[in-house]
Amino acid sequence: MDRNEQDSQSAADESTSHRPAGIGLMGRLRAYFLAGVLVTAPIAVTVYLGWWLLAFIDGHVRPLIPSAYNPENYLPFSIPGIGVLTLIIVLTLIGAFAAGYVGRLVVRIGEGVVERMPVVRSVYGAVKQIVETVLAKKSKAFREVVLVEFPRHGMWSLGFITGGAHPEIQKISEEEMVHVFIPCAPPTAGYLAILPRREVTVLDMTVEDGLKLVMSGGIVTPPDRKPREVKAALLDERKRA
Repeated sequence: MDRNEQDSQSAADESTSHRPAGIGLMGRLRAYFLAGVLVTAPIAVTVYLGWWLLAFIDGHVRPLIPSAYNPENYLPFSIPGIGVLTLIIVLTLIGAFAAGYVGRLVVRIGEGVVERMPVVRSVYGAVKQIVETVLAKKSKAFREVVLVEFPRHGMWSLGFITGGAHPEIQKISEEEMVHVFIPCAPPTAGYLAILPRREVTVLDMTVEDGLKLVMSGGIVTPPDRKPREVKAALLDERKRA
C-alpha cells in the first residue's frame, strides 16, 4: 500500500472514530416496540376487563329476560350490554318500590323471616351492614391510608382504616383502637389488624393512590402531591436532622 492510500485510510478511520454512535436498526425497532406496548397495554387491559365484566353480567342476566321482552329475539344480531341495561332498570324499579309504603312493609316482613333463620340471618346481616357502610356518605371506611408495623417490628405495611374497634375489643386498652385492613399484593385477600391509633401513621395519600401502590406490588409509585413549599420545608428538616 503506497503512502496516498495509507493517508486516505487513516483519514477514513479518523472520521469514523469521531462520528457519533447512532442507534442501529434493531435498537430502533426495540424502542418502537416498547413504545407500542406502553401505549396499547393500558388500553388493552382496560378494554379487556370492561368487556369481561360486561360479558359476565350479560351471561347471567340475559337468560332471565322473558322471550317476549328480549329485543334480541326480534333482531338478527346480538346486543352487547343488554344484560347490564336490564340489571340497571330492574335495580332502579326495585329501589323505587322499596321507597314506598308497601315496599317498606314487604322489606320489613322479609327481614323478619330472614331473622328467624339461624345461618342465613348472620350472612344477610353482615352483607347488609357492609353494603350500608360502604355506600353511606358519612362512612369513614377506606378514607385513610396508613402505615403499620406488620407483620413484625421494623417492617412496614400499607393499610386502610375501616373504622373504630368494637366496644368489646376497646375494653382491652384505654387507648383508642381502630380496625386496619392490610391487603395483600395483588389484593386477593388481606388481614384485619386491630391497633392503637397512636401506632398508626396516617399518610398524606389518597385511597386511589394507595390502591394503585398495592395492586401494582409497589411497581407504580404515586406522585407526591404536596405543594412545593411543603416539599422544600420537609427537605430542609431532613437535612437539619
